Amino acid sequence: MNWNYLILILAATLAGGIIPMTVKRVHANFSIYLLAFTGAFLFGVTIMHLLPEVFHELGHAAGIYIALGFFLQVFLQQLSHGMEHGHTHIPGDHHRHIAILPLLLGLSIHAFMEGIPLGFQYEDKSALPSLMLGVAAHKIPEGLTLMTVMLHAHKKKAYLWRILVTFALVTPLAALLAGWMGNRFEVIQHYLLYLVALVVGTFLHISTTIFYESGTRHHELSGRKALAIASGLVLAFLTLIFE
Repeated sequence: MNWNYLILILAATLAGGIIPMTVKRVHANFSIYLLAFTGAFLFGVTIMHLLPEVFHELGHAAGIYIALGFFLQVFLQQLSHGMEHGHTHIPGDHHRHIAILPLLLGLSIHAFMEGIPLGFQYEDKSALPSLMLGVAAHKIPEGLTLMTVMLHAHKKKAYLWRILVTFALVTPLAALLAGWMGNRFEVIQHYLLYLVALVVGTFLHISTTIFYESGTRHHELSGRKALAIASGLVLAFLTLIFE
């Protein structure tokens, strides 16, 4: 396990969460283009690295687990209300109550699942560093969205920091747990691959949802959003040089 990668993911989550805590007003376009870029990057990494790996190892069974993961994410977003792909669902003046516990539960389960593939040993040597970058990029808008919602729940600053730090630790700890168990128990390493396939399904759901739901009016594809998506895909393609 490369500790530098885990520190990068931790730092990216904290950085995303600090933005709404320190900047009084974040421009709406910043979140839109950041989501589009990171969503495309995650999509590219999933298509170019993770999908070939799981189909090579599991054959046709990989498709079953990927589909299960896709619809597992559909269930999880009923709890998180789509925070993992940028939806804030901040209530208006007529309704200030925010159900924090379901949001944190859904997002934390998703964050834990993100960490599991990071502890797997891949045949494709470029898969792990590429995946680390993809998850780290995705963590920035994740942290930003989480803390935006927490701020509108009118919680104290100390409570916000505890939530942010705890959430930032979930994915690295999941990666450490998966890596530790996989290295010590061969059967665990085998079954981790099925969990990776599940997570591939969740990544496909999140990244493709970002493409058509990341904040633009009527979900149109503007020129700048298309550029952000193209940039993310190009960067994902460049990760192939890691091999």
